[in-house]
Amino acid sequence: MRLKPTLAALAATAAFASPAMAQTVSTATAEARGTILQPLTLTQVQDLDFGTVLSSATAGTVTIDANTGARSVSGGVTAIALDLGQRAEFAGVGTNGQLVEITLTPPAGNILNRVGGGATILVNTWDLDGGAANDTFQTRTITDVNGAFLVGVGAQFAVAANQMNGLYTANFDVTAEYN
Repeated sequence: MRLKPTLAALAATAAFASPAMAQTVSTATAEARGTILQPLTLTQVQDLDFGTVLSSATAGTVTIDANTGARSVSGGVTAIALDLGQRAEFAGVGTNGQLVEITLTPPAGNILNRVGGGATILVNTWDLDGGAANDTFQTRTITDVNGAFLVGVGAQFAVAANQMNGLYTANFDVTAEYN
């Protein structure tokens, strides 16, 4: 009878003393995912137009507000009500809730050239609407449920004393890119 408890104790000791079986398989789970965005588009709606003004023997400026499109003049510049000017506008479409970087690239040297030659005008303080003054870069969140957004551009046109009359032009770029 004594043999049974001894065998039981021996079996228990052997079970605890035998080396553990090494684990040969391990499994972990990860998620597979991807985000699909609507293609980002940006279309020019209207040009930046400083309107029609008169120069004089005194230099001055013409400013188009990027937020409102309102025009103001200073110095020796006289505004003509016939052509009030306007801010540039760009219409964009993207994915609601996404961040978009807006970058304004002024013309080379911030210069507008007179059509037909003979003179230039410096354009100062390029500005995107909705941000700090004189900003040419912004990050915005698209908030429209349909993904639509609008970008306004303003600037300041520096009219020299006795500026040569004529039309002054140059191209500038606005770029929208998902962030």
